[in-house]
Amino acid sequence: MIRAYKFLMRPTVGQTIALGEMLRDHCSLYNGALQERRDAYRHVSKTSVKYGMQSAQLKEIRAFDAERQGRWSFSSQQATLRRLDRAMQAFFRRVKSGDTPGHPRFRGVNWFDTVDFPKDGDGCRWDSTPHDPVTRVRFQGIGHVRVNRHRQVVGKVKTVSVKREGKRWYVVLTAEQVLPHPLPATGSVVGIDMGIVSFLTTSGGEHVANPRHGRAAAAKLEASQQALSRCKRRSNRRQKAADKVAALHRTIRRRRLDHAHKTALGLVREHDFIAHEDLKIRNMSAAPAPKPDPGRPGAFLSNGAAAKAALNRSIADAGWGVFLTILNAKAESAGREVMAVDPRNTSRRCPECGHTAKENRPTQETFRCVSCGHQAHADAVGALNVLRAGLVRRETQPA
Repeated sequence: MIRAYKFLMRPTVGQTIALGEMLRDHCSLYNGALQERRDAYRHVSKTSVKYGMQSAQLKEIRAFDAERQGRWSFSSQQATLRRLDRAMQAFFRRVKSGDTPGHPRFRGVNWFDTVDFPKDGDGCRWDSTPHDPVTRVRFQGIGHVRVNRHRQVVGKVKTVSVKREGKRWYVVLTAEQVLPHPLPATGSVVGIDMGIVSFLTTSGGEHVANPRHGRAAAAKLEASQQALSRCKRRSNRRQKAADKVAALHRTIRRRRLDHAHKTALGLVREHDFIAHEDLKIRNMSAAPAPKPDPGRPGAFLSNGAAAKAALNRSIADAGWGVFLTILNAKAESAGREVMAVDPRNTSRRCPECGHTAKENRPTQETFRCVSCGHQAHADAVGALNVLRAGLVRRETQPA
């Protein structure tokens, strides 16, 4: 089992400058490799340049530009080329499937924030001074950087990454661990229904409030973004305003993550089996298609885009995808079982008689079966149907 750890680094002024130069040089390598692939495809009879060909040129590049490219880890530069190769493979995969391709773009210095080291000990060394009470990580060309290790790293460290977020620097580790001891069985099963009014509702009728962190900070964020738009480009004042906007976004994201972690931990501790809807969040938050007006060429009919945009903001603010990812990771560590089920008609099917109809849900919160008259909260009905569907699917799965 692979687990990731993220720790705040506390580099010195000189190390901060060196870290910025490392990102700049890896960004230059990425853009140069992308330019080579574009030129080869456009001008040399649509020839495709592969990762192996570009990796073989690294020695010559490092020897030619020893002052910049030659001082960084060879394996980290290979990882940057692999990163570009994955982006190109995804591009061609989208082309073949008929999706919007989205060709990989050149990266600006401020949009290239991560450098990967594929192996601990090759260009980097985690906990490079084990006898020192202060944890340090060593990077080639930078030196020993202090790390705020707020928890113990369990297992063997496999990869190390450097990540810049605003003015802060982080080290991200992946460690290989043995399967942990599962939590004691509780004998409890639960289904959850994700929502906007309530963050989630359990099959037992318990509602978890939606904190709406983005909406709570909307006024401050709007004021900060307006102040940023009034600043002169490339000025110190604009940079300070941009840092303030980034800090607000970082606060919202951390609060959302904190809520997701605490909610998922509570579910994992209390239940052995958790069923949830297999939500297609990207499809749910897609913008509505325009409706051309047949009577007026070039004009469009109302398609509810404004209302849909508000709903999309609420979906993004709730962070369903982040929560479900955290829930699955915690369940795996605790030896719990999580299962996704088809969400269709879960809030329209009566749990008493099984009658399914749109009329069973006259309002957002009310469920009233038109066949048997059963009444309940619509989200609780949906969670109960999700649980039953999950139990049926678990029983039908091969051992």
